[in-house]
Amino acid sequence: MKLALVGAHCGDVELQAGAIAHKYAKAGHEVTFVHLTAGEKGNPPHISVEEYREQKIKESEKVAEILGVKTITLDYKDAELTFNDEIVTRVATLLRRIKPNVVITHWENSIHSDHALCYKIVQAAQLKAGLPGFDLEGLAPHYYGIYHSENWEDMEGYVPDIFVDVSEEFDIYLEALSQYWFIMNSSSFRYYDYYKALGTVRGCLNRTQYAQTLKFPTGANVRKGGSIPGYEL
Repeated sequence: MKLALVGAHCGDVELQAGAIAHKYAKAGHEVTFVHLTAGEKGNPPHISVEEYREQKIKESEKVAEILGVKTITLDYKDAELTFNDEIVTRVATLLRRIKPNVVITHWENSIHSDHALCYKIVQAAQLKAGLPGFDLEGLAPHYYGIYHSENWEDMEGYVPDIFVDVSEEFDIYLEALSQYWFIMNSSSFRYYDYYKALGTVRGCLNRTQYAQTLKFPTGANVRKGGSIPGYEL
């Protein structure tokens, strides 16, 4: 299986589902992080926005190495994402090239406009990547499934559908998170503490030590058939 995690900024998908990504990568599956922006506008006062962009990309590469995944950062600007055909086509082309079975991305509701737009872009790219009528650099059409992962800024209406046991992966996940300056040093939000606690809380509900969660897109959790799922006649 191939898995892609698409986030608005370097650090988003790592926080949201980094332990899940590591679990699949160490099991031999190909996992790729795709960051639409570096998230550079949150630069600390001692360095410029451009310097921080370079720093975050380097940090993302360290994180990817620890988790055993690939990482790609596109050149869109933090806090300036827009929804248009250019970015949808670019993401669709990239995902045709990666050929993921599943894409994990932000939930549709967020207090951060980049996060909400990221999902909208991934959703539109799903159609464009999958339809043979679009010629995207001669690449074969490819359709992927979508799941949402859990982000503190995307919690309006987020109720988990899936709990994934990441007890064995969680220490490596925390080690990876510590490579990001903003996760360890932000004065506006305690990222490391929150996601460590969240993994613990979700683990309690999952009856495991740690867990991370996923959510189906709105309406996609409907199951149709001749019996109760899991209890076939």
